[in-house]
Amino acid sequence: MDHLDVAYILGFDIITMTTKLSGVSMVSRSWRIISNIHKHERGMTGLETAIILIAFVTVAAVFGYAILSAGLFSAERGKETVYAGLNEAKSNVEISGSVTAICDNNTTYVKKVFFNLKNAIAGNPIDMTPCNGTSSAQNKCVISLATKNDYFSNVKWTGTWMGDNNGNNLLETGEQIEISIGMDDLGTGNTLSSQLAINDTFSIQVKPAIGSTVTIQRTLPAALYPAIDLH
Repeated sequence: MDHLDVAYILGFDIITMTTKLSGVSMVSRSWRIISNIHKHERGMTGLETAIILIAFVTVAAVFGYAILSAGLFSAERGKETVYAGLNEAKSNVEISGSVTAICDNNTTYVKKVFFNLKNAIAGNPIDMTPCNGTSSAQNKCVISLATKNDYFSNVKWTGTWMGDNNGNNLLETGEQIEISIGMDDLGTGNTLSSQLAINDTFSIQVKPAIGSTVTIQRTLPAALYPAIDLH
């Protein structure tokens, strides 16, 4: 083997090794590039995840505040309803004793009906200013009368305080007032088309300014007397 052959072989080996080293270098460089690409992708994914998480937390906080506000509003409204109901119940009146009818001298029809009222429970005073039967009446408690032929929404009535009272027109705890309705004088424009006689049914409603209505419905007996206890 001469010198030319040796040089050729050495040159070929050097070229081969250089090519291999270049290939390794290129592969390493490619892996680094791919690794850097994925590294940046992981960073972007983490940032997006954080943004989404923050958005979820924000939405949940707003939704929770809305639910809490609605709950507080409902509780407040419920409390107002309870207080209004209690105030309404504390302003109720009820009948104390019987309803009595007084007839004319010949006992042919009813001239007057009267009954007593009191506070249903120890509660708010109730204005019982009488109705004088005119358009300028100052009564707060309205009394209506219905018969088989007539209906009057605000009839004339008088009140007589029974027992202990403080002299004003407020029905307070422990006080009673006698309500009297004259069938011959129900107020301006209120005249019965026919008098209350035997077997007739009538209905009286007492309507305080605050509180529930008290309904009194009675039927007259088959025979009339000067004074009739209608229970």
